[in-house]
Amino acid sequence: IVETLKVGNMMKNRRLAKHIGDASWYALITKLHYKTEEQGKHLVKIAPWFPSSKTCHVCHHKVDIMPLSVRSWECPACHTQHDRDINAALNIKQQGIIQLKAEGLSVSAHGGLRKSGTSPAAALEMGSLAR
Repeated sequence: IVETLKVGNMMKNRRLAKHIGDASWYALITKLHYKTEEQGKHLVKIAPWFPSSKTCHVCHHKVDIMPLSVRSWECPACHTQHDRDINAALNIKQQGIIQLKAEGLSVSAHGGLRKSGTSPAAALEMGSLAR
C-alpha cells in the first residue's frame, strides 16, 4: 500500500528537489507494481489528496489545517500524541486495507504467512536435552 505523491509538484521546491529526485519515488512505485503483478498480488495506491497526515488514526478526527512545519500534534478529540509521518503511514495502511476489502481481496490478519508450532532451533534444543 503506497501513497501516490505529486512528484512533479514536489520537485518545484528548490530546497527539496535534489532529495526528492534522489529518492526516485516514481521508479520505486513502478518496480513495486511490476513485482506485485508478477507474484499475483495487488499494489494499492492511495490518492494524494487523502488527508493521511491530519487524520487521527485512533479516532479518525480530521484537523482542518496543518502546515508542513508541524511534525507532531495532539488530536483534539482523543488527546493522542502523533508523529506526523507515523500517523500518516498508519492511516495509509488502514485506507489500503479498506480498499482491498472493498474489492473483495483477502487481507492477512498478521501481515504475512504465519506458521504455528516450534521453531527448528527450539526443536533441536529439545531433542538434544532428551538424550
